[in-house]
Amino acid sequence: MATVKANEILQTTLDLVTGSRQDQNGDKRKNHQNIGNLWTSYLTNEFGKEIFIRADMVANMMVLLKVARTQAGKFNPDDHVDACGYAAIAGEIRSEDNNE
Repeated sequence: MATVKANEILQTTLDLVTGSRQDQNGDKRKNHQNIGNLWTSYLTNEFGKEIFIRADMVANMMVLLKVARTQAGKFNPDDHVDACGYAAIAGEIRSEDNNE
């Protein structure tokens, strides 16, 4: 396998986050907040106390999931592309929240 360059990872991430994934998965904020609402419900029921997971927190936790995946199995550039994408989404959502 050829070496993957940082600019290739970032370009692929940019293409996905602003292109096909946006078209396929819909609005980033709505999608991540929906996931957060589902996780909130699951964790609140599981632990018996109310927990609220924001959209940006979902994206940050997905970064952690992707980092964990880099620690097992063979090298997969998609793990790094996805981690960059989720980090960018978290930053975008948090920035929007900060400006409201």
